[in-house]
Amino acid sequence: MREYLVTLLLAAALCYTVTPLVRTWALKFGAVAHIRIRDVHTTPTPRWGGLAMWIAMALTFAMVNHLSLVGKSFGRETLGIFLAATLLVFIGLIDDRFELDALTKLAGQALAAGILLLHGIQVLWLPINGVITLPPSIGQLVTVLIVLVTINAVNFIDGLDGLAAGIVAISGAAFFAFAYLLAVIYGFSRAGAPSLITAVIIGVCIGFLPHNAHPARIFMGDSGSMFLGLLLAASAITLTGQIDPNAISAENLGPTLLPLALPFAVLAIPLIDLSSAIFRRLRAGQSPFSSDKEHMHHRIMRAGNSHLRTTLIMYLWTATIAFPVVVSAFAPLWVAAIVAGAALAFTIFFSRAKNLSAING
Repeated sequence: MREYLVTLLLAAALCYTVTPLVRTWALKFGAVAHIRIRDVHTTPTPRWGGLAMWIAMALTFAMVNHLSLVGKSFGRETLGIFLAATLLVFIGLIDDRFELDALTKLAGQALAAGILLLHGIQVLWLPINGVITLPPSIGQLVTVLIVLVTINAVNFIDGLDGLAAGIVAISGAAFFAFAYLLAVIYGFSRAGAPSLITAVIIGVCIGFLPHNAHPARIFMGDSGSMFLGLLLAASAITLTGQIDPNAISAENLGPTLLPLALPFAVLAIPLIDLSSAIFRRLRAGQSPFSSDKEHMHHRIMRAGNSHLRTTLIMYLWTATIAFPVVVSAFAPLWVAAIVAGAALAFTIFFSRAKNLSAING
């Protein structure tokens, strides 16, 4: 645990330190988000936050690969995740500067998923009517779909200062808690790609947030949202590869189901926003890739909430869904229900209490 904490803190410190330099580069090369009708920000803001995250990840990998426990996490899977993330950051940098079309970005995301497949990162089974081992072709298709959905869910939620980085940090924490507890309780190796990648996810998000919190001095851009979405998806898929579902399901169904259910739990808010946006646009006869001001955060702000308060509300809703799901894998359902109930009550109270001067300023 100590080595993963070191990894997390190192990634945070590096991302915090390098982000101002990347901001200067973005301004120099014109990678700036100008004001559009659907935007919430009021001043042109540099992008390329994903480059700062990638640099922090690369430097962190270089510094921790000699550690006794974390060093064992480096292997074929970690290399595949790094290469796929590098590709998406490169595509994102171009998009942040020149605005690529949606189909080009989708093709790049599919190519990144292909890199994961080439490095053995693939869904091998599904918990349907027991456990079904998937044929390679079906497993590959499921893997690509999970990667595409996760990447675009993170991208869709990136609409307020600090929103996507905070939600992904919460999601990463839930993933890390599940992966680590699974190793401790069931005796799996604690040195694996899921623990390493999720520690890095949390770290780069924490390091980036001070620069990205309202009022943001830099945006993560598509380079950041695609990068984080890829890391989350890859963490979930590699986690399934560490589990023998036949060995666990007879004792406890939760750990068998959760590796595939957890991504949808921790990203429930972005996924709901993504699916509702696609349905809304298709119903209106528009492209699902078109833009509007009907995202969840837009509606919460129109209800009278400040920018910061809206962000905190969405953080709370994410945590309310994610952490009780993790608890349910390792504790009796009544314990998970109590945790969920308490989290839900607090979140509802905070969401409705509009007169908190400390939040609204």
